[in-house]
Amino acid sequence: MTQRTTPPFRADHVGSLLRPAALHEARENFAKGVLSAAELRAAEDSAIRDVVELQRSAGLQSATDGEFRRATWHMDFIYQLHGIQKSSEKLHVTFHNAAGDLDWSPAGLRVTEKVGLDGVIFGDHFEFLKSTVDASQTPKQTIPSPSMVYYRGGRAAVSEAVYPDLEEFYTDLAAAYAKEIAGMAALGCTYLQLDDTSLAYLNDPEQRELVAKMGGDPDKQHVRNIKTMNAALAGRPDGLTVTTHLCRGNFRSSWVAKGGYDFVADALFNELNVDGYFLEFDDERSGGFEPLRFVPKGKFVVLGLMTTKRGELESVDSLRRRLDAAARYVDLEQLCLSPQCGFSSTEEGNDLTQDQQKAKLERIVETAALVWG
Repeated sequence: MTQRTTPPFRADHVGSLLRPAALHEARENFAKGVLSAAELRAAEDSAIRDVVELQRSAGLQSATDGEFRRATWHMDFIYQLHGIQKSSEKLHVTFHNAAGDLDWSPAGLRVTEKVGLDGVIFGDHFEFLKSTVDASQTPKQTIPSPSMVYYRGGRAAVSEAVYPDLEEFYTDLAAAYAKEIAGMAALGCTYLQLDDTSLAYLNDPEQRELVAKMGGDPDKQHVRNIKTMNAALAGRPDGLTVTTHLCRGNFRSSWVAKGGYDFVADALFNELNVDGYFLEFDDERSGGFEPLRFVPKGKFVVLGLMTTKRGELESVDSLRRRLDAAARYVDLEQLCLSPQCGFSSTEEGNDLTQDQQKAKLERIVETAALVWG
């Protein structure tokens, strides 16, 4: 068994990290008009330097900016695509946790012009991140996958006057993403992650019913999404590793969907042209490891065995047992280890402490070293 010097790494993580109290305070003061944009930027810079050091000290080979400049993992990006506007209508998403249900009502979106890209979205975020890492760290940029644009509104959110044929919308969306990917690579990005809840949600029959109500084909929406992602990736530059992360919802330690990967597994692993998959496997909602039998040689699966939704620390033995169970379906050499999702997909964060987050990151590194050397 061997460690890896290129991404995805044996010990890795999804991307978002808990915002420190000082950053929460700075954002609140900026919203009140007490803090200027430049002062907020300085507070973000300071927090990012600290969180990059946290990742380095934990022993991780990848480093993100914790998504500290965003309110959510996806909408901050999507609203910057040309032709997409924030809608006055609210989305209504019901999350679940052990204590009950939690409603989230963010602003929706409207596609009002041809979709395009006016500049490299988060390009300045990446350049700052790149300036903060040392030689032991590979800076990773996370962005939402193109699937999320349609999944946040469906046909009703895409103007029929602009796109009478929805296929033209998907073509333009893929082209915009292709420019984004090329732009990131030109800035020196070698590790890019496309975050995608749709490909995990679609394993849940209730979510497939929702897709039908949105005007999509519930039996083929995952194939349509994969086609768009592949078009965006078709001309990606050499030297750029691209992974995707799938989860079933992550907001204040709560989730949306459930169901194993069986429905999408064949197409996901054999048709989607990415180098690796970060997969949520922290509890029974994710099903068993059997769908991993579809993973072809040459691709990597980063098993999200450690939960970010609770602070209790998983034991090394429990993580190793589950790695062994997964290795019945895909070679252990094709596996890596990570938390199941980000620790703070939205700025509110999950219900655990900074110390618990640090312990979990260190445990991932410790376990990977024992398994792969």
